[in-house]
Amino acid sequence: MSQRLSKGQPDLIADLYLYGEADGGKAMPICIGFGCPCCADKSLSEGWDGYPLLEREMTPGERRRVGFVFMSGEDAVNALTTSDRFYLWEGKIIGEARIVR
Repeated sequence: MSQRLSKGQPDLIADLYLYGEADGGKAMPICIGFGCPCCADKSLSEGWDGYPLLEREMTPGERRRVGFVFMSGEDAVNALTTSDRFYLWEGKIIGEARIVR
C-alpha cells in the first residue's frame, strides 16, 4: 500500500468533485496524504479506505481528475465499480468521484 502511494500507482482513476461548504462539503482543502472512507452509494453501508493521489491541495468546490489508491486494493475496486461513481465520507459525504478507468 505505502509503495503504491509513494509511487503514485492508482487502483483506479476518477474525476473527483469535492463538494463546497455551501453544498454540504468541507470548509478546508484536502492535502497530499488525505484519505477517507469511500462508499459505492449514499447509504454508506460499506466503506473502503481510499487515498486520492494529489499533487497539490484541493479546495472545496474544485473538480480534478485523480488516481485513487485503496487499502484493500482490488477488493475495494470491485466493490466501488458496481456503479459509475463513488462517494467520499468524512463525518458526512464530502465529495463524489466519477470513475474513468
